[in-house]
Amino acid sequence: MQTYNLYKLLKEELKNGSSDLVTRQSGQVIRERIKRDIEKEKDGEVIALDFSKIGIIDYSCADEIVAKLISRLLSNEYGDKYIILAGLNDNQKENIEVALERKDLAVIADMKNGKKILLGNLNNYLKETLELIVKKGKITAKELSEIMKLEANTSGTRLLNLHKKRLVKRIDEIKGGGRVWVYERI
Repeated sequence: MQTYNLYKLLKEELKNGSSDLVTRQSGQVIRERIKRDIEKEKDGEVIALDFSKIGIIDYSCADEIVAKLISRLLSNEYGDKYIILAGLNDNQKENIEVALERKDLAVIADMKNGKKILLGNLNNYLKETLELIVKKGKITAKELSEIMKLEANTSGTRLLNLHKKRLVKRIDEIKGGGRVWVYERI
């Protein structure tokens, strides 16, 4: 996992002495920097955007940085990479969540208090599946079918949709003499 310290990026890019992420223009500058850095990462990398030393983040900055990065990640602009948020406080969480919800996006966040949560919008059946993957660590479509009493194609579709939303990793493994997709938490 690669951690991007947003406070450090803020100091390097804006040089204004503030620890707050405010205004759409500031968000664009920070997002462009993050974009350049993400493009250098290898496929499969998990990138944690660390908010622990940031004061406030307003809605416009949350939209520019988090929502647009997630949206572009989902459109495969950055390859097979994953973004999580780290070190969030409740006030930061609120503005980021609104920005994600307005664009029907979701991301996993590690809060300052240590809790791992989902921010944004996700269908209830996908939330339930994601919770199971987080609890178990990893799962195959066959295992999901057995645990949740689902048809094989339904469990496969759920897992693929979570992967497309970059909420779980998908890896190719040899199991029982054959190749299967295994979906694991990020």
